[in-house]
Amino acid sequence: MDKFWLKNYPPDVPHDIELAPHASLKTLAEESFARYPELPAFSNLGHTLTYEAVDEASRDLAAYLLTRLHLKKGDRVAVILPNVLAFPVTLYALMRAGLVVVSCNPLYTPLELAHQLKDSEARVAIVLENFAHVLAEAIRGTRVHTVLVATLGDLLPWPRNRLVNFAVRYVKRLVPRYHLNQAVSFTHALKAGARALFPDVSLEGSDVALLQYTGGTTGLPKAAVLSHANLLANVEQCAAMLGRDLKQGTEVVITALPLYHIFALTANFLLFTHLGGENVLITNPRDLPGFVKTLRGRRFSVLTGVNTLFNGLLRTPGFTELDFSHLRFTLGGGAAVQRAVANRWKAVTGHPIIEGYGLTEASPVVCVNRLDIDEYTGAVGYPLPSTEIAIRDDQGRDVAVGVVGELCVQGPQVMREYWKQPAETAQVFTSDGFLRTGDLARIDEMGLVYIVDRKKDMILVSGFNVYPNELEGELAHLPGVREVAAIGIPDEQSGESVALYIVPDDGSLTREAVMQFCHEHFTGYKRPRDLDHIFFAQELPKTNIGKILRRALREEYLKRHPSPGGKS
Repeated sequence: MDKFWLKNYPPDVPHDIELAPHASLKTLAEESFARYPELPAFSNLGHTLTYEAVDEASRDLAAYLLTRLHLKKGDRVAVILPNVLAFPVTLYALMRAGLVVVSCNPLYTPLELAHQLKDSEARVAIVLENFAHVLAEAIRGTRVHTVLVATLGDLLPWPRNRLVNFAVRYVKRLVPRYHLNQAVSFTHALKAGARALFPDVSLEGSDVALLQYTGGTTGLPKAAVLSHANLLANVEQCAAMLGRDLKQGTEVVITALPLYHIFALTANFLLFTHLGGENVLITNPRDLPGFVKTLRGRRFSVLTGVNTLFNGLLRTPGFTELDFSHLRFTLGGGAAVQRAVANRWKAVTGHPIIEGYGLTEASPVVCVNRLDIDEYTGAVGYPLPSTEIAIRDDQGRDVAVGVVGELCVQGPQVMREYWKQPAETAQVFTSDGFLRTGDLARIDEMGLVYIVDRKKDMILVSGFNVYPNELEGELAHLPGVREVAAIGIPDEQSGESVALYIVPDDGSLTREAVMQFCHEHFTGYKRPRDLDHIFFAQELPKTNIGKILRRALREEYLKRHPSPGGKS
C-alpha cells in the first residue's frame, strides 16, 4: 500500500527511523545512565531510584548472574514480578548481560507458569516472594536451577524496607508459605554481584532480548521472539511520534499497566528511560482509591492505560479533584477505547485520550494518533515511521480505502518468529513478509486507521457481520452500565446471535431498559434475540492489563447452554 498517510504527519516527524548497526537496549540504558545520573528514574512505595542507582544495582545483578551463576549470553531468565523497584533493576541487568527476558504474569496458576518455564527453557527465575508458592509448584520438571526471591521492601531505604516487609508478611499475610531449594535472596545477589567483575558483553541488534508470551487466546500461549533491534526500533518510532513534545529529563509517566506486558514495557519503561523521564510504578492498580492517592501527590505529565482503567479511575472518588495542569497526554491502547469513556475523560482532565494500536508481535506499537487532536477520533491513528500496512481480504488481496479487511503489518518492530513454533510462524506471515494481525480494520482517505474488531470475535448473524466493539461502544452510553461485553452464541435459526454481559452501576438497570436501548440504536440482527440473552454480572473476566476476555464469556455460556439452540 502506498504510504499516503505520510502527508498528514506533523511536519517535524520523520518518515523513517534509522538505527545504528550495533545499537541495543544495553546501549539505550547505559547512555541514559550516563546522561541523567542524578535524575529520578523509578518511584514506588514512596521511594525513588535515580538513574545512577539503577545503573549500579543492575550492574551488580548482571555481574552476579554472569559470574556466580555462570549464565551465558542468550540464556533465558524468567521474571515473575509486578511493578516494584526490583523490576527495572532486573530488566536492565538482563539486557546489559545479554540474557533473554522471559516475562511472566505473577498471577499465573502453577500450570500456566510451568508451561512457560518449560517452553522457554529458562535456567533462572526471579520472583517476588508473594508469588513464590506458585513457582514452587511449577518448578518441577523445568530447567530452572536457581531462584532469586525479591521482596516488596527490596531497594527501599532502612528502616522502611523492614517495616514494609513486616507488614506484608505478618500483618496483611500476603506471602503464602513456600519451599524452594534453589532460593537465593535478591539482596544477596546484589551484594555478591557488587564484589564481582562485570564482564563486557558484546551485543548486536539481532540478538534476542525478550520472549514475550501472547495471551493464549487459541491454545497454549506462544512466545514472540523480539530482538534488541525490534524493541529499540519501536522506542525510536514512538519517540518520533510522541516524544517531540516531551522535554528530556523532566517528564513523569504513571505506570499502572504491568511492566511484564509489552505495552508498558515499551511505551513506559523503555521510552521514558530513553527520554530521561521518571516512571511512577503502581504495584496494585486494582486498588483504585490507593491509585488516586498516589496520583494526588504527583505532578505527572503522561498516563498510559486501557479503557477499563480509565473508566475505573473516572468512577473513583477523588479522581476528578486531581491536578491535571501538568498532564501532556493520555495514551490508550491494549483494547478499544469507548467514546463514552473518552468524552468523560476529556471533560475531567481537559485532554483527549490519544489512542494507539499494537500487538505483542510488533513490539507492540503499529499506529498512533497525532498529539494535537482536540477530540477523541475513534481512529487508532497513523502507521508509525518505517511502518508499512496492508488491509487484505480472506484471499490475501488488498481492499480499497474504506473497506474492512485484515490489517497486515511490516516494519523493523515486527518479530522475527514465534519461539520454537515454525508452523505457527509460517501461518502468521504472508508470502511477501507482512504479519497478519488477526484484527479487522479500515483506512480512510487521510490515512487514519480504524480497528473494527478482532477477526475471531466477529459475530456472524444470518450472514451479516456484527462487531462487538460497535455494540459495546454504544451501550457504554446507557446510564447504569459500568462495563459491557458482546459475544456471539450459537443460534439454530441464524447461526449466531448476540448476547450481552453487563456489569451494572447499581440495581436500577433492568434487562428491559437494555433491550429498549438496543431497539433504539441497533438494527435487528445486531440486537439480542430476547431478554434471556442479556446477562448481568458482578465483574467480567479480564486479561492482566484489563482487556475484557470475550472468549472466556463464550466458554462460560457454552458450559451452561451446551445445545445449539442455547437451551440447557
